[in-house]
Amino acid sequence: MKVFLAGYNLDSEVIEELKAAAPPRLDATPETLSAAYARISRDPRPVNELRRAARQEVERSRQSNQTIIFGLGHSSVAEHAVFNFDVLEVSRCAMEELEKFRLCSFTEKSQRYITLDSAYHTPAELKNTRWAKVFAALIQQQQDLYSRLFEQLKPYVADKYAALAADPKNKNLLEGYAKEDARYITGLAVYAQAGMTVNARNLEKMLRRFASHPLQELRALGQALHALVQDIAPSIIKYQEANDFDKNTYGELAECTTGFIRNQPAEPAVQQCRLLDYTEDGDAKILAALLAKTQALDWLSAQKIVQQMSGAEQKNIFRICVKNMQPWDQMLREFELVDLTFELVVSASCFAQLKRHRMATLLAGRYAPELGLRIPPSIAAVGLAAEFERVARGAADLYRELQAELPAAADYVLTNAHQRRVLCKVNLRELYHISRLREDAHAQWDIREIAGLMCAAAREVLPLTASFTGGKDVYPELYAAICA
Repeated sequence: MKVFLAGYNLDSEVIEELKAAAPPRLDATPETLSAAYARISRDPRPVNELRRAARQEVERSRQSNQTIIFGLGHSSVAEHAVFNFDVLEVSRCAMEELEKFRLCSFTEKSQRYITLDSAYHTPAELKNTRWAKVFAALIQQQQDLYSRLFEQLKPYVADKYAALAADPKNKNLLEGYAKEDARYITGLAVYAQAGMTVNARNLEKMLRRFASHPLQELRALGQALHALVQDIAPSIIKYQEANDFDKNTYGELAECTTGFIRNQPAEPAVQQCRLLDYTEDGDAKILAALLAKTQALDWLSAQKIVQQMSGAEQKNIFRICVKNMQPWDQMLREFELVDLTFELVVSASCFAQLKRHRMATLLAGRYAPELGLRIPPSIAAVGLAAEFERVARGAADLYRELQAELPAAADYVLTNAHQRRVLCKVNLRELYHISRLREDAHAQWDIREIAGLMCAAAREVLPLTASFTGGKDVYPELYAAICA
């Protein structure tokens, strides 16, 4: 066996210092890795020699990338080139679009742990319009109330968690509780920042999507990202321009379907979590898959055997699935055979956390003030619920005006308390991951409630294989109930 370290990430300033101390060279590019790995399938030389050759012939490597990636369509070759970006001074609106790309890695500034300052993004669409001053005044109202909420929530939280407050070491923890509720009044125009790691294939897709986006902020973000890499890796990022598919498809669908929604009955009361669809006989399917794998059976034979098992025998198979697990372990891959589809109504604050589960299918509708507000109970406890609602209503009123004339910019005025519908499809294995993280006692209360509703619905239709869902804090009790 031979294993070589082919490369690793370096801070860009270190790279520039190394380049400055060395003679000019063309091979300071990730393109050579893509070119070398692309040749593995057809060149008999060891891969470490292919890398050496690619570094020595950069222009030839670039031509090879062009041919293989764009000529032959082997786009996965571009995945070997990886970039890290610091993304600063973008709005929460833009960050939601950025983090839709599920095969990238993000670590985002948390509004739960950091006290927000007054910095925010003013959409170019609103500048020099009659709404510009109204927008600025509204954001100022939101930020002023955030500061008041934070100050009044601190003593409330300290009193509520008096045992924790007795230890000065818990000061930051308790202030974090106050911040996470106060931020519900802050707007989606507030600045966010994140570290992003992305391979060239997904970066190119991101650039096309942003070039086609109606928001000028996202078009500018795409242009800024492209400017940073276009000279470093010109052979693996080629199709970054706007295109009709990304630009027009949803708009044309909206126009086509508008006529179907006239004279619809009044909307029923908002339901936070509704299970829309699920895999029938999911428990049996997972057990059959486990039997087929471990006994080398065909699927139909495995299903018949599971149907003949007693309930105790089925429970024992499930017990063996989990008895060697630790709280950080994932369920077996066979649990991916079962899907559940939920309709969720979530706040912007909750969605900011839900969107991080990018292996789920998340189809988010527009923010809709008619869905009401998600106001933390602590706000009412300190007597500021009425003022919270007043500021949020002002945001909703401006949102409706903008929807009529500048719809692309409307979301910026809404708060973290405003809600949207999200279709969420997960397999059971992914739901377990969500459950362990988001049902845990340390999780934020809003997403903890949503995760709890999702898992409760799952247990109704998958009484055996979903029975182990729950946060890390209750893991010992769950384990004892199944394995004792």
